[in-house]
Order: sequence, then structure tokens, then C-alpha cells
Amino acid sequence: MRPIRPTLAAASIAAVLALAATACGPSEDNAGDKPSATASQSADEKITIPDDLKDRLKEHGIDLDKWKNGEWKNWDRDTWLREAQDFVNPIIEDLWDPDRMRDAKKPPEKPVDNDISGDEGVTDPTPARVKAQAVNAPYHSNAAEAGKVLFDGPEGSMVCSATVVKDPAHPGKSNMVWTAGHCVHAGKNGGWYRNIAFVPSYNDSAKPTSELEKAPKEEIAPYGVWWGDWAQTSEQWISQGAATGGQGAPFDFAVIHVTPEKGSTGKSLEETVGSALPVDFKAPAVPKIDNMTATGYPAAPPFDGQKLFQCSDKPGRLSIKANEPTMYRIGCTMTGGSSGGGWVAKGQDGKPALVSNTSIGPVTAGWLAGPRLGDEAKGIYDAVSKKFAGR
Repeated sequence: MRPIRPTLAAASIAAVLALAATACGPSEDNAGDKPSATASQSADEKITIPDDLKDRLKEHGIDLDKWKNGEWKNWDRDTWLREAQDFVNPIIEDLWDPDRMRDAKKPPEKPVDNDISGDEGVTDPTPARVKAQAVNAPYHSNAAEAGKVLFDGPEGSMVCSATVVKDPAHPGKSNMVWTAGHCVHAGKNGGWYRNIAFVPSYNDSAKPTSELEKAPKEEIAPYGVWWGDWAQTSEQWISQGAATGGQGAPFDFAVIHVTPEKGSTGKSLEETVGSALPVDFKAPAVPKIDNMTATGYPAAPPFDGQKLFQCSDKPGRLSIKANEPTMYRIGCTMTGGSSGGGWVAKGQDGKPALVSNTSIGPVTAGWLAGPRLGDEAKGIYDAVSKKFAGR
């Protein structure tokens, strides 16, 4: 999208932070160990690469045999798939074992100021801090649609939050997950993240980290690990998105279509977790919304990424660019790792619906902002639904 008006002043650009997918450093990650350790096993056992993706890999100069043996670790800018049609995410079974899931929690390393003075457009006063509240366990009984997104980036294993949403093409049998664009794609300076997976009701019983170290995978991921077989985000995020400053934030949303890690069980994600939220792309105007609830797995201190939290507040407005949609903003102390988590409010029909997702917030963790979901978001949602309509 061609800019019509100038962007924020430098001081304002430095004011907000994409609640960056929080990372676990390479020294802890050992992300490369599992693919190379299983390289002697057949590809059918460990890696699923659909036939229609093989030619796409070749188009980008990626040798299939090399990919199976660890080429996915190559983050060279020239081979980092980045365009919307380039998404590739072959399943590496059991890559996300309990240790990797638990350890993907390192906080962002670039602090920013809380000052957002100088914004153009409509920006309401900074909201009062709202302390994040722990969701009562089991999470499945209180926020069945919520879960954690796991993926690999250049800095190691990373985490975000996400929400199971309804699929118009498969009523009652959705395999669609809503999250932030920056949880699947690095934006203008990068490409698609790798090994993207969704874990609904992660750590459902809210065990402390000390107990998770000995917990079996079935307790950490009681509803399974679901791999992204397709992801789609906005062209605006791909062309503008950045880790800090809020660039691309009004279009920072994404939809992931998932499939069971262990192969089809005959049940969809929605059937497995027993719930999915509708998405409202024409939610009431901000002054008419009394309350929004944001849900996520905050991982930066004082949180550790292992437990689910929520914030509820009356939303205000935040303008990043005068020519781009105004964002929602609420008071909330959740930190990095909560990115992508769903924001729920009463939709047009008066029933709970997903109306936004966590995108940005200050390093001081006093508030969160999320995009308004309009035509661009609906286009992505519909495209993913239609892509799998006949399957």
C-alpha cells in the first residue's frame, strides 16, 4: 500500500514495540539437533512435504534432500522465503518435544520508551494499567479456544499466542487459528518463520515451570500439537512490518490452517478442543464497546510463558499512521509472548466474538494495542477457508 501521508515522527516510532515473538537463544535451542539426528530415517516417518510444494522449493533453489537434512536452518536473506505464496512448513514429527516447548520463552532485547506523543489521527489518552489475571485451570474449561504458537526464527525457538476460530467452509469442524502477522512472518526485513505449530490449552493444568520439567508431552499438550500446513498474513505486514516502532501494526494479523502432527485422527481442531470463536469483521465503533478481553501466554518477565493470562478493559483508540486504520488499545500488563492472542468482545449479534489480536505494547507493559479487523483481515480469513474448502 503506497503511503499517502508521512509516517510517525522518529520519537513516536520508537515508542511502541511489536510484542515480539519471544525467543530462546540458539545455545539453549539445539533446534538443529533433531532434524539431523533423524536424517537416517525415512522421510515418510518424519517429514511430510506435499507434492505441490516440491516444485515451489525447487523454484527457490532449495534442494529437497538438503531441506530434509537441515536446510530449513539456513536463514540467509536470499533463500528466506518471504512472499505470500512462498509459505512452506514441512512437518518434523516430535520436533516440539516438552523441553523445546517449555524453553521457548526468552524476552525481547530492545527496550523502548512509553511516550507516544506526536501521533497523527485519533489517539485517546494512555489507558490506566490493568494487571493481567491468571486464567483458572484447567484452561480448557475457561478459554478452550486459546493456545500457544511455537516456531523457529533466526534467534532460536520462539513463542506467540493464538485462538481457534470458526471456518465458514467447515462448520463445526474448523482447523483455523488466528494470530498476529509477526508470529508467522518477520515483515519487511525477513520472511516466513519455520516449524510453525499450535498447541491448544498449553499447560492446561497450570503446572509451575519446575513441574513442567518432568511432565510428559501429553500433559503439556493435552490436545495435541497441530502443525501449520498454510499461513497467510497481510501484504501490508509483509512489506512494512518491523520488530519495533509499530510499523505495519494496523495490519498485524494472520490465519494459520493446521493439521495434526501425528496424522489425521478423523477429528478437526475445533472438534478436538470442543470450541471455536466466530470472527467479527465489523465490530461496533470503539465508543460503543464496553469491554474487551485479551488472552495470551506472556513470556517476558515477570511472566515465564508457561501460564495463561487475561486482561479486560474498555478500549480506547491508537493511531499509528493517519492514513491507516486506528487500532484498539487497552490497559494490560501482559508482555512479549502474548502477541497474537485473541481479543474478545460482543459482536454485532451481541455474542462473544474475536475482534482483534495482541500486536504491540510498550516495554513498560502498561497497555496493549491490536488491529481493527476490516476488509483486509476478512480477505485473508476467507482465502484460507476457501483454500481448504474441498478437503
